[in-house]
Amino acid sequence: MPGQIAIIGLGQIGGSVGLALREAKSPLQRIGFDKDGAVLRAAESIGVVDQAARRLPDAVRDADIVLLALPLGEIKETLTLTAPYLKESAVVMDTSPVKASLTALMQKMLPEGRYYVGLVPAVTAEALVSPETGLKGARPDLFKRTVMIVDAPHGTLEDVEKLATNFVRLIGAKPLLADIAESDGLMTAAHILPQLAAAALLDATVDQPGWLDARKLAGRPFVGVTGGLAYYDDVHSLKAAALGNPQAVGHALDVLIASLQGLRDGIQQGDEEAVGSVLQDAFDARERWLNERGAAEWLSEGGEPADLPNVGDQLMNALFGNRLADRMKKNKEKG
Repeated sequence: MPGQIAIIGLGQIGGSVGLALREAKSPLQRIGFDKDGAVLRAAESIGVVDQAARRLPDAVRDADIVLLALPLGEIKETLTLTAPYLKESAVVMDTSPVKASLTALMQKMLPEGRYYVGLVPAVTAEALVSPETGLKGARPDLFKRTVMIVDAPHGTLEDVEKLATNFVRLIGAKPLLADIAESDGLMTAAHILPQLAAAALLDATVDQPGWLDARKLAGRPFVGVTGGLAYYDDVHSLKAAALGNPQAVGHALDVLIASLQGLRDGIQQGDEEAVGSVLQDAFDARERWLNERGAAEWLSEGGEPADLPNVGDQLMNALFGNRLADRMKKNKEKG
């Protein structure tokens, strides 16, 4: 008996999940929803989903898994519209970068007997340099040779955690179990801080003295650094992510400010050796990181993920665990 997944948000992440499930020949029926009707129609036409839902309640009503591939700032409203329609034993997952405030929201808004596990995806090294975003950037191998954090709140049922880790394997990634504080700390440095740094650079340059001429000359370095603010989280979601974890974000900003101050002091003092060392170390670190992302040697740590069955009841049991799968089947029989 195949299950059903509702993919809410059909941008690069949601679209890639749908394509990865299709490539894996998963029997999960893929129901898709996106508030942009053109994106929804395009996703259906290229096979990202099996069926497009025109209303949010219709998308989630029969779903065993509900994946919220949405900006953080849109999740509360989406939950308000969908929570009353979630079937018993449904598991809600999301792909937002930070989880602390979101986990509290889920615990407050989800009806009893529905479960939540957070996912934090990474993308393949090739996608890091691709200019494509949104549905145009969706690809079935977006998560291949990557790790994906699984944030299971304290007290999560073993079957639900197993569902999440096996789902991650099914779409091509290696699950990395982490507690929410650890996960949010990692993403503060790797995801939120670059965007706040871009915002600070723009605040320090645009409309400041000399900008009327500087704007005519700003080139690739300016576009590259400020692009961190333009292509990822919207302003509302970035604000929510930053304010939702003030201690971690504050610490990350303190470290960045200290680094900038050290560089400033070296420049003001004319210390060629110190300035050159900082710049060379930074250049080498970036190259090393990109090479490490491409090699992804960490995938072999702890053993390779097991292959999942890809048909019928075998997949249901592998995904949901026997007890949860039995519960779902009984619910369907009652219906």
